[in-house]
Amino acid sequence: MFKVIGFLKRRPGMSIEEFRSYYETYHRVIGEKYLSGAAVKYMRRYLDAFPDPITGEPSETPYDVIMEIWYPDRETFEVTNARLMEPEIAAEIVEDEEKVFDRSKNCFFSADERESVMPPLL
Repeated sequence: MFKVIGFLKRRPGMSIEEFRSYYETYHRVIGEKYLSGAAVKYMRRYLDAFPDPITGEPSETPYDVIMEIWYPDRETFEVTNARLMEPEIAAEIVEDEEKVFDRSKNCFFSADERESVMPPLL
């Protein structure tokens, strides 16, 4: 497996609720359209900050969602990524990203995962 992780920030002025709704209603659909047949899994993990321990006020997180995409291998990722960079497809993605993300804050990584097998709970 080859995994890509994106740390994504909502655009300024957009509430957390508006961001999550837009992502799940519109942007997710674009992702599924171009990832279908290539990605094994497409996951969004929305982040909720704990309140400040002194004031009780919610904290602002540096990112609002962790986006994860699993591919069967690096080659599939590279072929898919090249397709996503085709001018017509890239323009569609960027146009929608500008409606929902602060693109200057977004960053992407590949992940080499290791999982521990934990003993059963007592």
